[in-house]
Amino acid sequence: MSAKTLLNVTDLRSGYGRVGIINGISLAVKEGEILAVIGRNGVGKTTFMKTIIGEVPIFGGKITLNGIEVQKLPAAQRAQLGIGYVPQGRGLFNSLTVGENLRLGKLVGGKPQQTNYDRVYDFFPVLKERLTQIAGTMSGGQQQQLAIGRILVGNPRIILLDEPSEGIQPNIVQSIGEIIRRIRDREGLTVIIVEQNLDLIQASADRCIVVEKGLVVDEISPEALADPAVAKKYLAI
Repeated sequence: MSAKTLLNVTDLRSGYGRVGIINGISLAVKEGEILAVIGRNGVGKTTFMKTIIGEVPIFGGKITLNGIEVQKLPAAQRAQLGIGYVPQGRGLFNSLTVGENLRLGKLVGGKPQQTNYDRVYDFFPVLKERLTQIAGTMSGGQQQQLAIGRILVGNPRIILLDEPSEGIQPNIVQSIGEIIRRIRDREGLTVIIVEQNLDLIQASADRCIVVEKGLVVDEISPEALADPAVAKKYLAI
């Protein structure tokens, strides 16, 4: 039996002021799916993510999470319904400790009584070892683990990751992708990734949608990006 749709986006339009950036995106993401949103810089990928979480005002269309329309809800309520977001640059509080950053994630998903730090430490053992370390002193890869772990603390239904490979050494990128896939396989978590790094896309994603000028223009498999001509066409690599 096929998985049911968790997130459904219909004719989504949004932008800044009177400037439209997202011009009618429609897509469906199934429970437990890892979807990569790819495209050249400046085509609206981050704006799309921020529209879903409620940071960018919507001009029209619908966003439905598990059958509930959320496009008119404030960002805090969307988080409580189970939408977790790791922004580009990770959004950590660099002057706080690892443990303090993790505790800030407990309200995502709206069920703070169900927080499970041991589960996070199982996926990211380094975080348990460094609970008292100042977050800003960690490596890029460790900070990305902390950013994902902080969101996992609150038991979200879906995680949106914006450029998770940014600032991470190339030899660590694929391991981040493998961790994302392991979390999905064990937890059934749904993930949307905005990414341009081929190694991370191929290590984690089930399928890719291509965005251009605020519209979905194609859908391809991660394996198709192994062809340099395809990668160049969609990612300008």
